[in-house]
Amino acid sequence: MSARVLPLLLHGDGAIERRNVQVDQLVIAGWTGRDRAAVEKHIAELEALGVKRPATTPIFYRASAARLTIDDEIEALGDASSGEAEFILLQHAGRLWVGAGSDHTDREVEKYGVSVSKQMCDKPMAAAFWPIVEVAPHWERLMLRSYIADKGKRALYQEGAVTAMLDPLALIKEFAGKAGLKDGTLMFCGTLAARGGVRPSDVFEFELEDPELKRKIVHRYRVRRLPVLG
Repeated sequence: MSARVLPLLLHGDGAIERRNVQVDQLVIAGWTGRDRAAVEKHIAELEALGVKRPATTPIFYRASAARLTIDDEIEALGDASSGEAEFILLQHAGRLWVGAGSDHTDREVEKYGVSVSKQMCDKPMAAAFWPIVEVAPHWERLMLRSYIADKGKRALYQEGAVTAMLDPLALIKEFAGKAGLKDGTLMFCGTLAARGGVRPSDVFEFELEDPELKRKIVHRYRVRRLPVLG
């Protein structure tokens, strides 16, 4: 098993604790939209581009936990990869936490194997997490956003409520049943449509905003592109 130990900032009970957290299992949930008709339409659109239809919706891809990073730079092969903002769930020390990450994906590889594409790129994430019990009462108010560099300017790329995706507990039940997530599991939970279409950027920034408690989880990273030589 390829575990990853990350220095995270766990917020809760009026304090912030820096803790080295071991992640044993990385799960990437796909096709998690609540609007099933819209999900089906998007599947059909991607099929037309050569992306294989998922076996189930939602579907739970696996990737190596070693791909997780809180660094501000990643390396990616070629220029066909891009980020996507997601809320993420972490089961740690008997508690469920929520944070934000980017399911950075190689779009060329995605055409011939979505599962393979999930393993191709590092998965940037913010170091900060909130206890889900703190946000559950006002979950519908949480917002996801991402920004890219477009013609030298910071441009809004994605924006929407987390309720565009299935409820966290519903996703957990779909994946793990009544037993819930095992300690050491981290799950990416789906993303929003990209404004202007999916496209690469050398800079990707994402945030999870809690307007009720007036706080944000934010992370920004650069993409260093490696040459494709054959």
